[in-house]
Amino acid sequence: MPESKENLLRHIKYFLFLLALYVLGWGFTPYQDWFLGLILGTAVSFYNHWLLYQKVKKFTDAVASGAKAYTLGSFSRMAAAVLAVVIAVRFPEYLNLYGVIIGIMTSYIVIIIDSFVKLFTSSGEER
Repeated sequence: MPESKENLLRHIKYFLFLLALYVLGWGFTPYQDWFLGLILGTAVSFYNHWLLYQKVKKFTDAVASGAKAYTLGSFSRMAAAVLAVVIAVRFPEYLNLYGVIIGIMTSYIVIIIDSFVKLFTSSGEER
């Protein structure tokens, strides 16, 4: 399995774990608007992460075959994030805007944490 697909599958596990924690927080704490915002933002972040993976895969295949390489879909990913923020602004009694924004940034947090985990596990294997 290519390394990028392995990374994506590992990131999907992280996203699902975080979403499960957020659902538990939504169900069992009085901060339902915060956790619902985190759920929406993380779902959008997961979609953007998956979409970027798909676009990069198509881009690299196009470059490898010598075909014309198209965009990486920045507009569609930004539009998804804006849509989540608009939903949070439209329904402030159900969704916390800051929770949505933090949730949208989740993919970057997952990538950073995964990079550190891989760094520390690979440095232990080299000894």
